[in-house]
Amino acid sequence: MTIKDQLFLASQYLAPHHLVSRFFGYASDCREPAVKNWMISRFVRKYGVDMREAVQEDPLAYECFNDFFTRALKDDARPLDDEPGSVLCPADGAISQMGAIEQGRIFQAKGHSYGLTDLLGGDSERAAPFQGGEFATVYLSPKDYHRVHMPAAGTLREMVHVPGRLFSVNPLTARNVPRLFARNERVVCIFDTEHGPMAVVLVGAMIVASIETVWAGLVTPHKRRVKAVRYDDAARAPIHLAKGAEMGRFKLGSTAIVLFGPGQIRWTDAVPGPVRMGELMALPAGA
Repeated sequence: MTIKDQLFLASQYLAPHHLVSRFFGYASDCREPAVKNWMISRFVRKYGVDMREAVQEDPLAYECFNDFFTRALKDDARPLDDEPGSVLCPADGAISQMGAIEQGRIFQAKGHSYGLTDLLGGDSERAAPFQGGEFATVYLSPKDYHRVHMPAAGTLREMVHVPGRLFSVNPLTARNVPRLFARNERVVCIFDTEHGPMAVVLVGAMIVASIETVWAGLVTPHKRRVKAVRYDDAARAPIHLAKGAEMGRFKLGSTAIVLFGPGQIRWTDAVPGPVRMGELMALPAGA
């Protein structure tokens, strides 16, 4: 590990995560042309963002950096795999890890894992359907499209906001910060699907100004306690989302973790590695 990497990791523990993130959040919402145009232009140059995919191709036409960062893509930019029973990749990025949930633990990186129950907010009943199941971790880099879509059609059962830290979630921190994804602030979304229960966990990170869902809007202002909201018939009108439909978005990048129960799906041979939203990620276990 280089000295630069060591200093970066040390800063992750020392930095006031939420204060830094709020500052970047305010800056990213700034509509002053000189400020937002400088931020957007610098970002496009640094990360080589392909604006030809966006509905609005002119990066300086967006009202603020956050609008640019969560930009919509053209309808044909991300074709959806149409194989019956397929499970789609929920976002652009790279699948960093995937495989079985073993003895209630999810693999993070060599030498590191974290608890399934911890990831889902500390409720063992909520975690029970996923014990012995499958997981995939999708890392969204700064240049990627930052809307998250449904891997499979589903009916929302529960949304859980879990407060926590805001460590960076890049490959370096994944290799070196224990229990990274179970420590960071996150939004757990649990759906009923044709493949049984499915969880999509949106994990916050350093300078992530917010996480939004299409049904609740902004859901991650910092709070000190876990907050669960039920969406079943007894609680409120059910919310149904089609396969490939947008379900949430990150304002300044992060990670999405997808969970399924045991014996429901099998990962394809095309992953792990770079992926795009809508690509085939898994098939039914018997297919």
